Amino acid sequence: MPLFSHAIEEPNFQIIRKIGSVELRQYDPFVVAEVVIDAPAEDAGKRAFPILAGYIFGKNKGEKKFAMTAPVTQSAVQSGTQVQFLLPASVSLEFAPEPLDSRVNLRLVPASQWAAIRYSGTWSKANYDENLLRLQTALAEAGVATQGLPVFARYNGPMTPFFMRRNEIWLEIK
Repeated sequence: MPLFSHAIEEPNFQIIRKIGSVELRQYDPFVVAEVVIDAPAEDAGKRAFPILAGYIFGKNKGEKKFAMTAPVTQSAVQSGTQVQFLLPASVSLEFAPEPLDSRVNLRLVPASQWAAIRYSGTWSKANYDENLLRLQTALAEAGVATQGLPVFARYNGPMTPFFMRRNEIWLEIK
């Protein structure tokens, strides 16, 4: 018997190259609901989740509800940590309902190429740092240039046992 039987929507991408355990991906455009939290990365997800969940569960003009998607991403920005929920592919920026919470920003992420490494385990800084180094080393050895800061992508909720979690780190390709 499967542990869970429903699929969660993820953004569309095509793998354009593999370098060991690293995938170079071409992502289609997608819409995100995002919030910037003035908190370190370790706390930002917990603080941002209720704000973003409020938006997708109806705290918006029109009280429109959306299915949860994956991953939830976070990255460093100048004023803290940016946390994003991807909206379902059927939602365009033009027709996405306006958030009632002014902290929530809607944005179209254009088509782009990202290098990604997948790993399981805890959401600890040590696990993240180890896998970021693996990603950066593989890309440097292959001569793949990147830009911007890393993005941490979480595909499972906190109740998922750590050994079953799917985590990824993304670096945008130049």
